[in-house]
Amino acid sequence: MTDHAARAAAGGAGRRAADAVGRRSRAGGLGPVVGVAAAGAAVGVALERMTVGRSVRRRARLALDTAGPFGTLRGTPVTVTAEDGTELYCETEPGPEQRERPRRRYRDGRWRTGPLRPRRRAVPAPLTVVFCHGYCLTQDSWHFQRAALRGRVRAVYWDQRSHGRSGLGRAGAAGEPVGIDRLGRDLKAVLDALVPEGPVVLAGHSMGGMTVMAFADQYPQYVRERVAGVMLVGTSAGRLGTVTLGLPAVGARALHRVVPGLLRALSTQVDLVERGRRATADLFATVVKRYAFGSYVDPVVARFAERMLESTPIDVVAEFFPAFTQHEKAEALAALEGVPTLVLAGDGDLLTPADHSAAIAEALPDAVLVVVEDAGHLVMMEHPGTVNREMAALLVRAAERAGAPLPDAVRESARGPEDGPARRPKGGPPPGAA
Repeated sequence: MTDHAARAAAGGAGRRAADAVGRRSRAGGLGPVVGVAAAGAAVGVALERMTVGRSVRRRARLALDTAGPFGTLRGTPVTVTAEDGTELYCETEPGPEQRERPRRRYRDGRWRTGPLRPRRRAVPAPLTVVFCHGYCLTQDSWHFQRAALRGRVRAVYWDQRSHGRSGLGRAGAAGEPVGIDRLGRDLKAVLDALVPEGPVVLAGHSMGGMTVMAFADQYPQYVRERVAGVMLVGTSAGRLGTVTLGLPAVGARALHRVVPGLLRALSTQVDLVERGRRATADLFATVVKRYAFGSYVDPVVARFAERMLESTPIDVVAEFFPAFTQHEKAEALAALEGVPTLVLAGDGDLLTPADHSAAIAEALPDAVLVVVEDAGHLVMMEHPGTVNREMAALLVRAAERAGAPLPDAVRESARGPEDGPARRPKGGPPPGAA
């Protein structure tokens, strides 16, 4: 029951109780008093239901926060410094029979972790998968993929600037607007520090996929020499200003005009916005489910997504938002030609629709396009089995391209139907179409 409905019910219940008791007690002078008392009791019951309902939902959210392993998978923490001095929080996960000890150095009165030293190897260097998360999320959005690769493939996870455990972007604090190209340079800093040798597979979801495109655009030689594979999940190469977000065209255009200014205004009222978030937690949860998922998901998974989104301050939301309307990397995709690429999207994604992924795949001859049925924007959390299988298949292709070793367990997990219901050939009809 919404607050408005509860208040209406309280008022109606009070009036009905007063009328009923008053009719039964007209003969005595106590009638009006009893009627008022009964009305007060009815109002109290309705308000109690409203308050208790809110309390129950709050306790349910707290219970979900502690249920499940989400956000508990941790690796070796490393801090990487971006070109503008922003500290990027990263974690590394070793592959089989690997042990990593990042260098530590004393600076500015405290110990800091530093880049890993390259090691001389008698065998080919293994693959390293570097995961880039999306807007208003953290590296933990890759939870299911991390669990699948743990101990099997070396991996690096990092929080984008101003997100998660990373520091606030210093360039933004100095008044320089955040652009996707800067995120591409952040990725270069992470690669230089944590993957000094060996083939690399770059994985990006949403804004993370745009980060990968911006990196490839600025460092094409690195792509040619080091990148063995690319995974682009729920992302876009541009035209984001045309996305309707599931709204009528007129409403979508109005929203695109209003949102930037509204976010700028809200970013100056951080405390007020945070209080508003807490007061409208139920509405926020509904919006998250609508735009994050395309089917029913475990409430623990849905709540985990809410927590990541809630943790992003409104000023960060406002700072990054304009970058998406300026993001145009269709021509930059040429830098990925010849690289084994997986382009994956949910068929119900309202934020970066599947046709944006189809356009990316169309531009890349070596890309495999996978459109997952009944899936939204957080497809890697909603359908982890499908995403993990396709990811493993990409790693097999990448390892073959690079001549790198790959555990049999990864190869086994890549086995599946050649043309299952999740797959759609380039340019083909959407799943279920006649």
